[in-house]
Amino acid sequence: MTGSVQALYDFSGEPGSAELTIVAGEFLTVTRQDVGEGWWEGVNDKGQTGLFPAAYVEEVKSSNPPAMPPPPLPESFADNEWNNQPTNDNQNYEVMDYWDDEWDDDSEGGGGPPPLPMPPIIPVKSSSIGDDMSLGRSDSKSTMPKKSLNRFSMFVKSGGENYIMGTLKLNVSDADKVYIVENDQGGVMWNPLTQPYVVAVASHKKESKFRGLKSFIAYQLTPTFNNIQVSRRYKHFDWLHERLEEKFSLIPIPPLPEKQISGRYERQLIERRMNQLQAFVDFVCRHPVLSQCSVWEHFLTCTDEKKWKPGKRKAEKDELVGANYFLTLQAPDKAINIYNLEQETESCSRFVHSMDIAVKVLMACSQDQTKKHQGLYKREYEKIGLSFCNLAQAFGLEEASGSDNSGLSESIRYVGDTYNDIGKLFDEQPKHDWGPLGDILHIYKGILAAFPDILTVHKDTMAKRKDCERLTLDHKMETSQLQQVIQRTDVVSYALLAEINHFHAERTTQIRKAMKSFLCEQVAFYQKIAAKLQDAYSLFEDQ
Repeated sequence: MTGSVQALYDFSGEPGSAELTIVAGEFLTVTRQDVGEGWWEGVNDKGQTGLFPAAYVEEVKSSNPPAMPPPPLPESFADNEWNNQPTNDNQNYEVMDYWDDEWDDDSEGGGGPPPLPMPPIIPVKSSSIGDDMSLGRSDSKSTMPKKSLNRFSMFVKSGGENYIMGTLKLNVSDADKVYIVENDQGGVMWNPLTQPYVVAVASHKKESKFRGLKSFIAYQLTPTFNNIQVSRRYKHFDWLHERLEEKFSLIPIPPLPEKQISGRYERQLIERRMNQLQAFVDFVCRHPVLSQCSVWEHFLTCTDEKKWKPGKRKAEKDELVGANYFLTLQAPDKAINIYNLEQETESCSRFVHSMDIAVKVLMACSQDQTKKHQGLYKREYEKIGLSFCNLAQAFGLEEASGSDNSGLSESIRYVGDTYNDIGKLFDEQPKHDWGPLGDILHIYKGILAAFPDILTVHKDTMAKRKDCERLTLDHKMETSQLQQVIQRTDVVSYALLAEINHFHAERTTQIRKAMKSFLCEQVAFYQKIAAKLQDAYSLFEDQ
């Protein structure tokens, strides 16, 4: 169905997606209304086509938009499934079916357009440190995926001030405790893994249920610690990602591949998604804390439907999330030097900002080179090849009439074919060099975008400590109570320093590895081109 509509409100489409930016008052032509729940496809007056929320437009009847705030944006299928579940436990047992209803969709990303940011929610003013931290994070200008706006909501709900002031009481088992230790250089680090492992993401395949009415892509994950394969869909990864972000306040969680609306079953896209999921899994496996947490273990090892559902509910009801998670941290007893701590955090902030800019620039370059390799460069070499083939055809006509050119036409034709082959090499090359490099940059783009929020959490924690110090000077707080506050803020600081040190060690190792792989493929690529040209040259040596 097509028709003309007018935009009632501004909507900013996500760059690189199928979303269309619209401005209040502009007219659009609707081309599709069956895209997904609450989404339409249309064309603006510039000829640009894309998706926009149906609730943000109206049929052309009145030119004056109502003086009211825009309605909530349409929910993605993922939001429908996870955020609108009944609160009654008995109802949860009926609807939370891991293998059927709960995971039904026709795509990796949820069957509809990617989730969009809700209008900003202004928190109620409060004296609690949790609310202060939420205010600090809402001002962050990071480019983390949209749902990161509420990444630390559980930290707010659980009450960061309760932890700092020592009023938070939860039982922590020995299995839940996480240790921070000093290294040989006097720095701090997460307790290193004693038995490192890796997980292979492979054997993606399209599966269906309900006699083909529901289709999805499943990926097979095999950890080296048991070699037992499990099948996971994108929905499973998305659920895991939410649990990790909810649980860990001071650890950046690497991003998942972006959700797709169209072309999700194309082989090239599926393979790219699999590579990006592998990069996500690799990061988690290398992290001393993430790789040992219970929700990751459940995701990675559960093969039984009956065991999955209780484990899933247990993860969703985990109390040791956000600020509560700090109760699990076991840090050194030595007091932290505040001056050194401030220098370390400030240095991290500057580096993260600088690296964030550099990663975005290189990602843009990688995407540009990929497009040129598969478009412009390929066409240019095919054009060169065609030109030589035309010349060979002309010489072939002369040879057919009896003129002896000693096979010159065939040699020139070979040159033309060589350039055609070089064009094909350019078309295929990005998946060997620019693609894998872009996958690593995608991971670090998300990690870097999370760091400003993490640093703000720590900054507000230290602000609460200074408040307590002032109260002690005014004789409104006991010195013994202040010492306990200092000890708990030191735990948060130790955790931040451990994560900063892990980040620096990881990025040094992984970026070096990525650059070596990229340059190795570049060398092999140009050697192939040189070898083909050398073969063509040899045809003319004895003529």
